[in-house]
Amino acid sequence: MSDQNIRNAGFTPSGITGGSLASSLMSREARASGGGVPSGGPTSTLQELGARGTAHSSGYTSSGISGGSRASGTMSQEATTHGGGVPRGGTTSTVQSISMGGKGGRR
Repeated sequence: MSDQNIRNAGFTPSGITGGSLASSLMSREARASGGGVPSGGPTSTLQELGARGTAHSSGYTSSGISGGSRASGTMSQEATTHGGGVPRGGTTSTVQSISMGGKGGRR
């Protein structure tokens, strides 16, 4: 279900759907980053997963993040950078939330 949830949010093989949760997230992230969407951030990660349909195989699953996966590596790196916790609105929490059908974290 996680791949379909990502597509439903507007991250599709043909790009980000206008007026969608994806376009809103992209806009917020671009403003926060001074005009661009950073590589490895929530928007670029979700768009890559939406284009390829690989959320589940990347470790973002409906039951949480799979150990030893790309998702767990991202989560570990983010937790290390932020002193041991995964920040709300960061890549891990946003991608996991949307892959489970949520709205993503708010900054």
